[in-house]
Amino acid sequence: MTRLENHHFSLNRILLRAIGLWPYEQSKSFRLHFILFSGILISAIIFQLTAFLTTRCTPDLILKVFSIVFIFCIFLLQYVSFGINVESVKELLIYLQDIRDELKDKNEIAITDEYGRDAKLCTAVLTMISIVGTFLIAITQVWSDVLNVILQINVSRSHNVPIITEYFISQEKYYYLIMLHQTTAVYIGVFTTVAIGTMLIAFYHNICGVFRIASYRIKHSIIFNMIQNSIKNEALISARIICAVDFHRRAMELTRSMVSTLQVMYCCLILFGVAALSLNLFRICQIATLKIDFMEMIIPLLMILIVIMYMYIANYLGQEVMDHCKDVFLNAYNSQWYIAPLRVQGLILFLLERGSTEFKLNVGGLYNASLEGFAMLVKASVSYFTVIYSTR
Repeated sequence: MTRLENHHFSLNRILLRAIGLWPYEQSKSFRLHFILFSGILISAIIFQLTAFLTTRCTPDLILKVFSIVFIFCIFLLQYVSFGINVESVKELLIYLQDIRDELKDKNEIAITDEYGRDAKLCTAVLTMISIVGTFLIAITQVWSDVLNVILQINVSRSHNVPIITEYFISQEKYYYLIMLHQTTAVYIGVFTTVAIGTMLIAFYHNICGVFRIASYRIKHSIIFNMIQNSIKNEALISARIICAVDFHRRAMELTRSMVSTLQVMYCCLILFGVAALSLNLFRICQIATLKIDFMEMIIPLLMILIVIMYMYIANYLGQEVMDHCKDVFLNAYNSQWYIAPLRVQGLILFLLERGSTEFKLNVGGLYNASLEGFAMLVKASVSYFTVIYSTR
């Protein structure tokens, strides 16, 4: 028996264990992990907001602070939401494992393995990108000091913290401690996003595999009927169609359950993501207009890249689930169902009737995860950016 957590979710297990959110291991040490990491993220947000206590509040300050705060809110929201719902996620993974254990056909097992490998590859690629990206960010923060050591330059340089914060201590004197805290918070946030995001990618990708198995069963049941047509085989075909419909139903049920479990997180991610994208677009435009140092653009550009990439992957995943669900009905419609026995025709017609309503990953009753939804989010972000820019 193949355990999904040891094969399809092996990399996800490593990432989630690193941040204390692996559903199958929730000991006291992992709870301490949760408290420590969420505390670091909360403190990073607080020390950015305290800048309003010591600095004159201006529209420019508000935009600069909240363009970064919203990103940290996304980090914190994902971590806390997933941690609170970790038991529900575990139940869904067990349900997915039960579906996998029912498979006996070698071709159906091969289908699940194919989707598992694709999800694993995606997890590995995104993890490598995040590691390289965060490493480069860390290097840029200490590059001037490294050059001083290599070139033995004795000129003193002032240290500027790239994110507006207020720790109520000398930022020059305690620069490295402040940078350690901020860098730790960024690392936790980035790896939380990668760990949870890739876990959801692997989960939904495996659900796509279940939809594919349902399509396979329908298609091959009709082919089997064309080859051998008898009363005995009619009962066998009917049983196969019923199993295919059941797999299709369970795949939709799993998808809806995961969306329902993390619905609050998804809704808040949409709001914070659109707000962060709009504000960072404005900061880029502001820096370009005022001809400020180009290095000031690095952080807003990274924020925009992270948000757009996250939005695209999430909505592309929703589109994939919708397309795989639709393929089940297309396979049933395009098959030669009209030559099947009357009982089998009735089952297929019932399936086609259910397919008349498009299956969607609906969030909060207002938003559907799809490529069209991604375009809508980007359009909304640009619209809000235009409003901010016109009233600057």
